[in-house]
Amino acid sequence: LVEMAAENAAETLSTLQAKWDADAHRQTQSLTELQEGLKLKEPPNRIECYDISNTQGTAITASMVVFEKGIPNKAHYRRFNIRNVIGKADDYASMDEALARRFRRWYSAQQQKDIPGKKPDPSFSRLPDLLIVDGGKGQLSRALEVVEQFGLTGKFVVAGLAKKNETLFT
Repeated sequence: LVEMAAENAAETLSTLQAKWDADAHRQTQSLTELQEGLKLKEPPNRIECYDISNTQGTAITASMVVFEKGIPNKAHYRRFNIRNVIGKADDYASMDEALARRFRRWYSAQQQKDIPGKKPDPSFSRLPDLLIVDGGKGQLSRALEVVEQFGLTGKFVVAGLAKKNETLFT
């Protein structure tokens, strides 16, 4: 009985290992395709995606979704309640606010990293390799303006994903 349980466990482990290897290969392949498609020097290890949502111009929020090595890192997901856009839905201004808050937190984390006893939020302490905003050329240009304001131009690739035809702008 013990021998049979050990055989079953070994077989299950072997099956799981094959699945993990296949998943890792699929993730690596996807990241390589992104690298080639965006002409990056290396595959993007950290990808941050941003989207704005609202209820008829109220309760505006921005979401930050994070992938590391092609795997969603839900511990790093963040939501920003948009405070400075009042009255009507303005996705551009909302994206500006969300990205500015994100990069202020990165800057703050850089300031605190050498202070004993301070532990910066890991979701903000690293910059992405690839930042994707939901929207077309307009959203992309606004995101690039915020990146430039923080002196981060050239530190990572910024892209806009337009829902129409799933077009990716860089």
